[in-house]
Amino acid sequence: MDLGATAPTGYLPRVVDQQMQDTLRSSPAVVLEGPRACGKTWTGRTFANSMVRFDELDATRLSLEVNPSSYLAGDTPRLLDEWHLADGLWNAMRHACDERAANGQFILAGSVKPAYAVTDHSGAGRVARVRMRPMALFESKDSAGTISLSSLMTGGPCAGDPPDVSLRDIAALVCRGGFPRLISMDPIDARDRMSDYLRDIAMMNLNGNGRAEHDPIKVQALIGSLARNETTAASQQTLLDDTANTSGPSDRDTVRRYLDRLTEAFVIEPLPAWSTHLRSRATLRSKPKRYFADSSLAAAALRASPEGLLADLPTLGILFESLAIRDLRVYAQAAKAEVRYYCDSKNLEIDAIITRGHSDWTAVEIKLGSPDSIQAGIASLRQMRNKVDTQQAGEPSRLIVLTAAGRAFETNDDIAVVPITLLGP
Repeated sequence: MDLGATAPTGYLPRVVDQQMQDTLRSSPAVVLEGPRACGKTWTGRTFANSMVRFDELDATRLSLEVNPSSYLAGDTPRLLDEWHLADGLWNAMRHACDERAANGQFILAGSVKPAYAVTDHSGAGRVARVRMRPMALFESKDSAGTISLSSLMTGGPCAGDPPDVSLRDIAALVCRGGFPRLISMDPIDARDRMSDYLRDIAMMNLNGNGRAEHDPIKVQALIGSLARNETTAASQQTLLDDTANTSGPSDRDTVRRYLDRLTEAFVIEPLPAWSTHLRSRATLRSKPKRYFADSSLAAAALRASPEGLLADLPTLGILFESLAIRDLRVYAQAAKAEVRYYCDSKNLEIDAIITRGHSDWTAVEIKLGSPDSIQAGIASLRQMRNKVDTQQAGEPSRLIVLTAAGRAFETNDDIAVVPITLLGP
């Protein structure tokens, strides 16, 4: 990988690096999107030869006195960090892309999807978008990565000795999370910093348009409810009822608006439902499930600790699922795939469907790893495989049980059982 002139010392390689390199080669500009502090600036710097940070410049000068195109001069690729703070920059960048007629000109990094003015062009044909998330376990060096998800999806082998990881270690990883600055911290210290993070999120102007349109106390109450309903498709009414005694939002419209803002700030990331044809008369659910961008956010909202989670295995299972979905999203993106979930009207649910399009899908059940839970996951995958109309959807590329610990192995009918600390892209 060719490093840019602004590449920071001590950068830990990210799974998204290859996608960044490919996208800069094929697109005039790349927008790096993701939650605050997930590493976008460092990744942008790794590929940039010059940069400007708009969060360090005077807002009035940006808005009223400076031609935004003057910030575009510099060696390319040029990193425009927190670019949404500069009025007019988007259109100036778009015009510069047209005039230069070359790829790899700009990297734009930001933590909030801005509300574009009516005159702003979409950037179609000039701007590619790359999603970043907090670090997966392979990136933070907490997974050996000896079993590749991409390989499993194409029928690759699944075998490996149990990693030297205890359930307590997994609970600590859940609480610590994958935000780069926190991966070397004690999990309790990291959890406390994530509590600060959530308070900042509740207080920040989520619109990015200069108008305060939310009540921080109500946002914090909603964040707490989302943590209690992590990994579910809880309705707006459920969230409203859940916050009724904690000074939460007063109506469903406010809940919807706050959910939209938290999604735009990449704090939560909905998991869409998978739609396909079934052999049975069951119908598929279509509501997205909600996950925090990182398990540490849910853990912080719940004030969870590793010891507390070990004493409450159902909650640990829910937060482990949150961590696993994060990792699957990171690895699936590298394979040019997306992650969805399956749930039908007979209440058969599969935690993740990784799909690269028609007739190319992999199903994943997420379990902490007891023998009984692994067997339950295998049974659910077999039941789901029998329900899907493979004439329409194709045969699954692979069925996988993703566990917190234990040995990696395969069943006689090719179902892979793999611990998350052996999984990589």
